[in-house]
Amino acid sequence: MITEAFGSTRYQMNAWRRRRAIISAGVATLLLLAACGSGTTTASTSTAATTAASSAPTPASTPASTALPSTSGKPSAVSTTSGLKPIDQAALQALVDTTIKEQLVPGAVVVLSTPQGDFTIAAGTSERGVQSPPDADTHFRIASNTKTMTSAVVLQLAQEGELELGDPVSKYVSDVPDGDNITIADLLTMRSGLYNFTNSQQMATSLDDDPTKEWTPRELLDIAFAQPANFAPDAEFEYSNTNYAVLGLIIEKVDGKPLATAFQDRLFRPLGMKNTELPPASSSTIPDPYSHGYLYGSSSVALFGEPAYTPEQIAAAKEGTLEPTDYTDVNHSFAFGAGDVISTATDLVTWMKALAGGNVLDADYQKFWLDSPQMEVPDQPAGQ
Repeated sequence: MITEAFGSTRYQMNAWRRRRAIISAGVATLLLLAACGSGTTTASTSTAATTAASSAPTPASTPASTALPSTSGKPSAVSTTSGLKPIDQAALQALVDTTIKEQLVPGAVVVLSTPQGDFTIAAGTSERGVQSPPDADTHFRIASNTKTMTSAVVLQLAQEGELELGDPVSKYVSDVPDGDNITIADLLTMRSGLYNFTNSQQMATSLDDDPTKEWTPRELLDIAFAQPANFAPDAEFEYSNTNYAVLGLIIEKVDGKPLATAFQDRLFRPLGMKNTELPPASSSTIPDPYSHGYLYGSSSVALFGEPAYTPEQIAAAKEGTLEPTDYTDVNHSFAFGAGDVISTATDLVTWMKALAGGNVLDADYQKFWLDSPQMEVPDQPAGQ
């Protein structure tokens, strides 16, 4: 599952060491596969939706069970054959409390859905200076988790025979540099070589000076295409939001409707995700109730980690003498198919269960998707 950070309201500060600038109303969505299962840094509220696939085969015999804590306060009988450690809700609460304090995050929500039951842990507040605890139905910008939705719709169109993953991008979107040689698969796997428009100083300056600016996808691509490609198609891996902006346009071209409508028709409405939307490009707001996102420094820190925080800034932030700026109203049309969706932790659990459980793709494409992960550098083991 994609757990990427993106945009001016998403990057998580990891005890400052990762030089990320946004602790936001974001989401860290993680899929935990049960045994044999199928398959901005601002100081703000970070919402985490963590789900375990519930489609694991049921044992033929009745397994032993053990009493575990549940969110209702009542013990729940849980199979000891699930392969998961018993969940200590008090320890999880303590971990979240400690983490938001260390990372200067005003608040967080963690939703954990496992064979042991569902757990929701909340801490802090959704707005600095206000007693407003977040919960699983608090809205926030899910940022690059949007990419899971964009890629799912592309795969749906492929399984319907509306496009081929080997099709050249030029078949659907004009003026893409080397578009005859870049395939849809290259975009999906971050191997196009196209320049990442969110790496441009123009984007960072705009987010600081004109945060409510309404961006069109073409304006985003103009920034990207004005720069030379970083490498030949399929030669390397490089994370680029440009890839998913182009995929959003391909969906619109093939499906014959705006990306927001395609998401609603194909994903959100069928799955009952009533609190999820790709908002109009003219909108800079988030539906109530929502979490605020804050930023220490300029958007340059959020987008590409520069300039790095000084020891003095870090100390001042921890002491509370350096205040972050509220960046909640940044217009995320600058993210489009790469990171513009707004959702809740509850809806994201629904999404992840559906995606991992085979309710979004047919059997053939589900297997293709599950078998598709690959090394960023094929001939280099992870971590080297």
